[in-house]
Amino acid sequence: MQTGGQSVTKNGVEHLVAARLPTRYGLFEIHLYFNNLDTKDYIALVMGDLETEEPVLVRVHSECLTGEVFGSARCDCGEQLARSLQMISDAGRGVLLYMRQEGRGIGLADKLRAYNLQDQGLDTVDANLALGHQADDRHYDFAALMLKDLGVARISLLTNNPNKVEELQTLGIQVVERLPLVGEVTPENERYLLAKAERLKHFLDLPEHDGSQNGAS
Repeated sequence: MQTGGQSVTKNGVEHLVAARLPTRYGLFEIHLYFNNLDTKDYIALVMGDLETEEPVLVRVHSECLTGEVFGSARCDCGEQLARSLQMISDAGRGVLLYMRQEGRGIGLADKLRAYNLQDQGLDTVDANLALGHQADDRHYDFAALMLKDLGVARISLLTNNPNKVEELQTLGIQVVERLPLVGEVTPENERYLLAKAERLKHFLDLPEHDGSQNGAS
């Protein structure tokens, strides 16, 4: 494990430091990376031995300040993060990549502007488009580079997002299987989840929708 303040650049990835991280989910090793292209720090939480033939359980998770820190009910991000860490802990082995891609890549300010547009009637996809963004502005190039730096090439991916599977495959990460992350559907997040299922083709098994819920996100 690399410690101290020295960074190592390999294959275009700058690994700054690693340290032991005991958590409520068990003992992880936290790796801090720096992306020179967007000048942001990224995190990999690693548990167990990655140097085996078995696929590694991996979650590529996008930052969500509102959901993870403040417990926002507008999305399912905080629940997905907690479930992913618990599943990795239960397996005793895995990686969670924490990607600096707030609001599906549009940043915190526009994410909050999108909230206001959603409260005016737009869904999460049309709100992003109205602000001049793609429906999903995320890319996974750096995630693939981080996994390769950790020696991970074959994974079981925790995701409901088919685009994430396809892009990681294209970037040289073999996705052996996709494992769903199923969360609670509430009046506050129902419209948001429905838009992800219908507009972004996420694999979500949602209850029958009668159009009566206004939703918030």
